[in-house]
Amino acid sequence: MTALTYRGGMALDLSRTLAEFRATGDSDMAFGGPVVADGTAIDITGLHSARTRSLQGLRVRSGFGLGGKALLLGRPTSVTSYHHARGITHQYDEPVRAERLETVTALPIVVDRVPRMVVYLGHRAQVVLGDVWYDAFLPLVRRAEREIAVDDEVRRRLGRLRGLGHTPEPAAPQVRLTRADLRDISDELADLAALVEDDALRARLEDVRSRVERGRSPAASPDRRTARGAAPTGLAAREIDVLAQIALGQSNREVAASLGLVESTVKSYLKNAMRKLHATNRVHAVRLAREAGVID
Repeated sequence: MTALTYRGGMALDLSRTLAEFRATGDSDMAFGGPVVADGTAIDITGLHSARTRSLQGLRVRSGFGLGGKALLLGRPTSVTSYHHARGITHQYDEPVRAERLETVTALPIVVDRVPRMVVYLGHRAQVVLGDVWYDAFLPLVRRAEREIAVDDEVRRRLGRLRGLGHTPEPAAPQVRLTRADLRDISDELADLAALVEDDALRARLEDVRSRVERGRSPAASPDRRTARGAAPTGLAAREIDVLAQIALGQSNREVAASLGLVESTVKSYLKNAMRKLHATNRVHAVRLAREAGVID
C-alpha cells in the first residue's frame, strides 16, 4: 500500500485512490500527490499505470503547468492537447512527453476551501471530455474529502487530549488527571474510534483507550464489581451505561437517544464491551455484565 501523507500528517491509500479514479475515467494513467504545507506546490508521490518514472517525485508549483493552475484556481482543469495548450505554462513538458500523454486533467481535492491533494488523469490520445465524464468523479472526490476531514478531526481531538495531560515545564507542578478526566478521555477515544474507517488506526485508538481504562480501574467505585466479589471487567463507564440500556430491551438507536449519543458511538461502546467481556452477542454481554455485578 502506498501511503499519501497530507498536510497535517494524514495518511491515505494513494494506490487505491489513483486506481479508482483511473477506472472511473477510463483513463490510460493516473498520478498525483499532496499539496505541500504552505500550499505553494504539489508533490507527485504516486503513479498508476505509468510507463516510466519520469513524473515520480516531481514538484509542481502553484500557477505552473496544468496541476499548478488547478491548485491556484481550486477547480478541475483539463487540456485536450497538453503540449500545444496555450492556457498553461510548459515547465513540465518533458516528463509528460515521456509518458506520451495528450489529454490531461487535474482534479483538486478541496477541504474547507483549501486544496489538499491533486489527482491527474491522462490519456495517450486526444479525447474530448464532457460534463458526464466529470460528474462521474463526484462520489470519489467527496469520499476523499470526507476521509481527509475525518482525519483532521481525529488529529485535532488527539492533540487536545495530549494537551490535557501535558506538563509544559519540568519544574512546574505535575498535572494529575482525575477520574473524571480519565472518563472524558476514554469517551473521547471511543468517539474517535467510531469516526475512523481505517482498521489499523481504529485498533490503535482502542488500545490507547484500554490503557486509559487500566489507569482508571484501581479507583473503581466500591459498590460495583469488586464489592460483590466479581472479577474486574475493565468496562468504561459509558460502556456500562450502554449495557444497562440494552438490558432494558432498547435498540442501538434508542440507547443513543437515551444517552445523548450518536448511534455509531453506541455501536463502538457495545463492541468494546463485548470484547472485554468475551461475549458472543449483545444478550450474552448483558448476562455477563450482570454476573460481574456491573449492571442490575
